[in-house]
Amino acid sequence: MLRSRIAGVGSAVPRTVVANAAVETRLGVELGWIESRTGVRERRILAEDESLVDLAETASRAALEGAGLAPRDVDAIVVATTSGPYLFPSLGCLLHERLGLATQPAFDVAAACAGFPYALSVADHGIRAGDHRHVLVVGADALSRFCAPDDRGTSPLFGDGAGAVVLTGEPARPERGILACRLRALGELWPILYVRSGARRPEELGAEDADFWMRMKGQDVFRAAVEQLVALTREVLDAAGLAPSDVRLLVPHQANARIIRMMVSQLGIAEDRVGINLDRCGNTSAASIPIALDEATRDGRLHPGDVLVLNAVGGGMTAGAVVARW
Repeated sequence: MLRSRIAGVGSAVPRTVVANAAVETRLGVELGWIESRTGVRERRILAEDESLVDLAETASRAALEGAGLAPRDVDAIVVATTSGPYLFPSLGCLLHERLGLATQPAFDVAAACAGFPYALSVADHGIRAGDHRHVLVVGADALSRFCAPDDRGTSPLFGDGAGAVVLTGEPARPERGILACRLRALGELWPILYVRSGARRPEELGAEDADFWMRMKGQDVFRAAVEQLVALTREVLDAAGLAPSDVRLLVPHQANARIIRMMVSQLGIAEDRVGINLDRCGNTSAASIPIALDEATRDGRLHPGDVLVLNAVGGGMTAGAVVARW
């Protein structure tokens, strides 16, 4: 039986840094308001001459280099995103072209901020089934463009970025690889966080009452996020025969610092075992986990045999958790 192992990690963020002061001035709130409520100090925003495909390509090439592979070695591409530049082709196909691939399958997984655990699970199942040996899994989003400039609930939170990992299939060994994945959806909660399809700029809107910006009921999202992250993390650890005390590093979706603190408190995981880049990158949606994981690996926070947990919750509502031995 094959087991998939994370063999390479990479990330890329836009060059433009937007500090809280600029956002707070635009929103008409006092300085320090954003950080005190979210934990965000600054975020990266795509410039007009940058694209999400650029970031996805850079992150992917870094992950492939870390895995010691060339693009031609990839058997499939799975991209977690809800903000690709086209409804179709998928961002996966655009990345496929950038990497110069031939006929390998490439597609997107749309699960909002929980997209990366969803995409990892899809790739992991493909490897376990023997369909693929090396799968490129990417999380890439640019949701800053979906936030109304005057919305205090969403505008301070979101940034842009991309992260990638290479999953490689190896004979199952107890000490390495993905041990368990668990996914959930709570469709009845979709109204608490959503974006309608269509135009984003006021001059492009049709009906006067049309609203194509992201809309979020913050308190409802907060409660659902904590509840689902705690329950799903316990479930995936139990499936792997592990406990929260076994976790060496938890890399959560970077949604809000208060959500993360409450989650780890309920799980009993020390905050020094949590990978966080929310303060510098904001909420990069499906990209947040692989970006933070890349930072953690470069900082030497993971060693062979360490238990790693990745978890996320997003619009849908969707939730996912993955546990692996590094």
